[in-house]
Amino acid sequence: MRSAPDKARVRVFQRRLLAWYRANARKLPWRRTRDPYRILVSEIMLQQTQVDRVKGFYRRFVRQYPSFEHLAAADEPQVREAWDGLGYYARARNLQRTARLVVDQHAGRLPDDAQVIRQLPGIGRYTAGAVLSIAYGKDEPIVDTNAARVLTRWFGVRTRGGAGARQRRLWELATHVTPRGVAGDFNQAIMDLGATICRAQIKLCGECPVRAGCASMSLAGKT
Repeated sequence: MRSAPDKARVRVFQRRLLAWYRANARKLPWRRTRDPYRILVSEIMLQQTQVDRVKGFYRRFVRQYPSFEHLAAADEPQVREAWDGLGYYARARNLQRTARLVVDQHAGRLPDDAQVIRQLPGIGRYTAGAVLSIAYGKDEPIVDTNAARVLTRWFGVRTRGGAGARQRRLWELATHVTPRGVAGDFNQAIMDLGATICRAQIKLCGECPVRAGCASMSLAGKT
């Protein structure tokens, strides 16, 4: 494992990003709850799907299936119909399988342990981290596309060894920069920053709350 980033620099990054998030957080329907079921539904829907597309589907789905128990007892064709138009239908099947396992094996409560939750269908490292940090307040990091972009640019990530090495480095950085006690807010903050300011094609660097320490800004200033 590489050396950890400078602690003072990381604290500035955390403080500025959290302050920005508290003033500018996106108003999303799944942010009005800490219900692990609803957080999980949102995260499964958001896999490979943009936020604006998910909003309406999320609202209808949780009205129709408001809990693990309701989803576990539903007919599979009805669940498929409720998902119709969102795409990647294996997500719906996995979500219902997870609901049934939660009801049958965990008394209807989503486990709050990272190793256990990642054994459930359709839940990988990112989804586990997002649900555990947001719903349960666990100190779990996340790396999605938006967070990866922010971390790559801010820390100037350059790795050899291909995509696998780069991904491992990003998870190392995410683990170091995610602050204890507020991981849920921080994870949502870094995703919001990547979605609204540190974007893939058009970066709004002048509006970025953490631009002062960003490695990509330093490199741009030297060109």
